[in-house]
Amino acid sequence: MAKEPENKNYKVIAENRRARFDYFIENDLECGIMLTGSEVKSLRTGQTNIAESYASIEQGELWLINSYIGALNNAGVFGHDERRKRKLLVSRKELARLWQATGREGMTLVPLVMYFNHRGLVKVKIGVAKGKKVADKRETSAKRDWNRQKQRLLKQG
Repeated sequence: MAKEPENKNYKVIAENRRARFDYFIENDLECGIMLTGSEVKSLRTGQTNIAESYASIEQGELWLINSYIGALNNAGVFGHDERRKRKLLVSRKELARLWQATGREGMTLVPLVMYFNHRGLVKVKIGVAKGKKVADKRETSAKRDWNRQKQRLLKQG
């Protein structure tokens, strides 16, 4: 059986590693994002950060707020604002589901990963999340340490 060729266009641009530590992720959703040309070029060079950003539903639209996409040096007057609100593209049905999820107490929309998909388009994976308490974070940390120790023991023995 022939091996399937690897997808050369798929590339992770930015990942929010703290999200899984700080939140319980109930489910996630892939959505598109509206960008300008200089923003896409900047993403290709890897000048981005989504660790401090969040998604919000405002006036019937989904927005990515406080995400950082660095300015391009040679963009000139066609450059972009680094921390502007960026519109996320989802269907009405998905938007309604997200609206209901955030209506519940303590739920928020957190970007998990930004990437180029197999067609070369920029996508953002949004997670519907609930904040963890300090004890939950300790439990997550202890579980991760135990799994790491268990792997070491299996490797040695």
